[in-house]
Amino acid sequence: MTDLILHNANIHTVDAKRPLVEAVAVDRGIIVAVGSDNNVLPLAKEGTEIIDLNGKSVTPGLVDAHVHFERLANTFLQTDLLGASSLEEAVQRIGEAAADAEPGEWVRGWGWASEAWVDPSLPTAADLDRVAPHCPVFIDHRAFLHGAWVNSRALEISGVNAQTPDPEGGRIERDEQGNPIGVLSEQAVALVSRHIPPPDTAKLASAMFKAQEHCWQKGLVGLHDFDGEASFKALQWLHRQGSLGMRIVKNIPVYLLEHAIAVGLQSGFGDDFLRVGGIKIFADGTLGMRLAFMMEPYQDDPNNYGLATTDKALMKEQASLASEHGLSLTIHAIGDRAVHDVLDVLEAVREEEAQRGISPRQLRHRIEHVQVIHPADKERLAQLHVVASMNPIHVLSDMEAVDQLWGERGRYTHAYRDMMATGAVVAFGSDAPFITIDPWQGIMAAVMRRRPGSPPGTAWYPEQKLTLAEAIHGFTKATAITSGQEQRQGSVSVGKVADMTIFDRDIFALDPDSYPEVTVAGTIVNGEFKYRAFD
Repeated sequence: MTDLILHNANIHTVDAKRPLVEAVAVDRGIIVAVGSDNNVLPLAKEGTEIIDLNGKSVTPGLVDAHVHFERLANTFLQTDLLGASSLEEAVQRIGEAAADAEPGEWVRGWGWASEAWVDPSLPTAADLDRVAPHCPVFIDHRAFLHGAWVNSRALEISGVNAQTPDPEGGRIERDEQGNPIGVLSEQAVALVSRHIPPPDTAKLASAMFKAQEHCWQKGLVGLHDFDGEASFKALQWLHRQGSLGMRIVKNIPVYLLEHAIAVGLQSGFGDDFLRVGGIKIFADGTLGMRLAFMMEPYQDDPNNYGLATTDKALMKEQASLASEHGLSLTIHAIGDRAVHDVLDVLEAVREEEAQRGISPRQLRHRIEHVQVIHPADKERLAQLHVVASMNPIHVLSDMEAVDQLWGERGRYTHAYRDMMATGAVVAFGSDAPFITIDPWQGIMAAVMRRRPGSPPGTAWYPEQKLTLAEAIHGFTKATAITSGQEQRQGSVSVGKVADMTIFDRDIFALDPDSYPEVTVAGTIVNGEFKYRAFD
């Protein structure tokens, strides 16, 4: 029985054997035929749904390699500060939320970024106290996990005061007298966040279902999640209910490493819809907060080299322990010094694995972001079989900051062309909700390296631009390789799961300046339409 046939389409298979076909047939969630209309249409039986796509493009289902899914889901529940242009606008939005809160209820928000405000000075607890004096307030920075803005009540509940020392790998921002001002950076965020009651699993799962629908509308069939245990519980809840309609790779924060080992979890455990990924470690902070760990100082701050959020020796200890127990590594590194140190750690771990007879295909280690890499380290990811998990959409938000803070080092930033040329696997993700989860926006950024509507001559380091096919590979075949799923996912090939993204036109026939007009026309997971915008 053939359940579904798509034909009269431009199907870009990401399969080197048959890169472009007209039609595809699906039976019980599996691709059973690809080829010309003449070859595939005769496979139709009574009850087969036959869809004429009228020249629309089809690609393998797009997968985002780096998402904070719990936090994305919570954006449907929390106050959104993205786009606030000033402190007063941000405070007003928080005040509106606080007015509806129960006494003592934590008021949550996300997306503040003082560096983008009219006055880039850091906000303070006192600013929040004006509108929420009796409720604790916790607002995630736009760069989730790397910064938080809290009020005095939240500091009081958490016991954070002038005598509280900065935790290793973190910083409590203080006034001249040493008192906390209400901003926490990196590992210091946990001083307050650990006091926030955990979310109700069913409520979070409900929010995740809404986020899932949003992802389908953007053409996504799967994602790699980087949040913690609450996220894992909610994903399992959705899976048990039969409501998980995306393919999720669940990475595990390093603070849960011993627990994962204790219950025997290993990378790859699970099924096609929910499986265990790697252990997530942070090597440094972010560019925007000047905390990315660099070999040379920031141009406007000659004494600032950023911050190593995990000591290199500790990182090696954690990485070796994870590897020894069958867990791969996925390590956040943005600055060139952080990337260098992570590569040193992974090189040592690879040597240990070789002594145990473990091949790189068994444990697919990855570095998240690889935002800037020193030229001397460029070849090392391919040599060590380490995946570069990168974020092309960040090009659009980082250009000016990189030029200002790193200067000439910008030519080694978001270096997708250089990285692919070494033979490294380059997988693409968004880091949502830090930025839009829309993969087409990331594809555009990788191909154009300029903002939509800007002249072609304004491309930022244009030598790093990718072709459209290469950018799509980063969201399809590469993400499947990264998670060890390339035999089941990542291309429109016979025998693989029927996950496909349909665009409203032939995207390969377009000039890049027309890319902003492209929309997703349909998203198919396991042979079923999860989103359809055409008759």
